[in-house]
This record gives sequence, C-alpha cells and structure tokens, in this order.
Amino acid sequence: MLAGVRMTVGESLNVLLVEDDLGDAKALIRAMRRAQIAERTVHAKDGLEALSLMRDASALCLERYVILLDLNMPRMNGIEFLRALRQDAALRRAVVFVLTTSDDAGDVSAAHDMNVAGYFLKGRVGRNFEALVDTLSRYWELTELPNMHAGDRSRLQ
Repeated sequence: MLAGVRMTVGESLNVLLVEDDLGDAKALIRAMRRAQIAERTVHAKDGLEALSLMRDASALCLERYVILLDLNMPRMNGIEFLRALRQDAALRRAVVFVLTTSDDAGDVSAAHDMNVAGYFLKGRVGRNFEALVDTLSRYWELTELPNMHAGDRSRLQ
C-alpha cells in the first residue's frame, strides 16, 4: 500500500510484536486472529532482533505496520530499542505502542518522550488482550500510517 492511502474495507492490521514472554506473545497473536484483524504478525524476542528484522525489509515483508513493544526484555530493552529506532532515519517514523508490566513513571515518560502512540499496561488490558486488540483495530481503521521506509526506497526492492 502507498503512504497516505487509507485502508480499504477488509484490509488487516500488520504487527511487529517485540515481546520476550512467549506466553504473552501467543495470547496476543491468538486474540488478533480471533478478532480477524491481524493479517500478518512478525514476532521478535527482543529489541536487537526487531531492529534486525526492520532493517531487512525483505525479512519483514511489511511496508505499513504498527509495533507492539514490551519494555522489560533481555539484550536490548524497550527503551533502548525506542532510542535506536528514533535515531535511524529510515525507521524513525514507525508507529509504536508499548505493552508492558511496567507502571514506573520514568518508563512512561521515557516512552512518551520517544513519541509512542500509546502506553498500555498488561494488567489493565487483561490476559486475553481483547480490549487492546479492539483499540488497535480502531487505530488501524482511522489513522493514516506512514510508509516506514519512505526515506530508503532500496529497502522495498
């Protein structure tokens, strides 16, 4: 899909899920499938793996997507991932929603300072993630998403 073009009826959400907890990842993927909104979900276990996938557009195979990001992960945590993402000219426009157990005011502020679209606490959205999935579905339907690689056309070839 081209940047600036609204989704059409039946177009599904594409998600890059950055989550080290396999149980949470599976539950969220199941919830998106049940709601029939996730056409494609790519799972990365930490920030380093996610950045690697994003920098290799052929591996990700998504031009328009949102990122669901956990904060508490090994190797590269969510805040470190956001910092690296926002410093990368080709990736800095990525739309990121934080989905975490951390209600620490410092984490909330740091994430919002790096322009996250939303900050969700896992305890508030529940184990079945239905409220979150509904929120993402509405967001996808109503929002103009940027082409994540507009500044680097070679990544799409």
